[in-house]
Amino acid sequence: MSPAQQVAGFIAKFDPTIASLVRRARAELRRRMPTAVELVYDNYNALAIGFSSSERTSDAIVSLAVYARGVNLYFIYGAHLPDPDHVLQGGGNQGRFVRLESLATLDAAPVKALLKAAIADGDTPLPPAGRGYTVVKSISRKQRPRRVPKKAGGAGRAG
Repeated sequence: MSPAQQVAGFIAKFDPTIASLVRRARAELRRRMPTAVELVYDNYNALAIGFSSSERTSDAIVSLAVYARGVNLYFIYGAHLPDPDHVLQGGGNQGRFVRLESLATLDAAPVKALLKAAIADGDTPLPPAGRGYTVVKSISRKQRPRRVPKKAGGAGRAG
């Protein structure tokens, strides 16, 4: 299978609403960073799709962290980014995230500014020309469910 087919399969495991948001957010991030290498990890806890200046994980700028209940835009070095609007969440020493409630979140001025700052802040700049590509870095054999379990006697809750 090609990396594109593998990634499509990883995304298809999620609830259709989550899967649609991931596909659209991934396309938008690819549009904004056309030379980025897409690093994909189908891990135990989540599907992570990183955007990097190289195939090295340490060069990643941002990633989509996809869970059964939602999607986060994760800024790998978010703790060091200017965030005057206080949109970043998380309290780790390095990373911060923004919940993607919808694709419109990517168009919010504070998020656009954070993306711009994260790209500019990278130790290894994105290539100035060329076209990015996708690399599937790992696939965990054991994974948490990719869909929210349906409650007994009623419909399950998405997101």
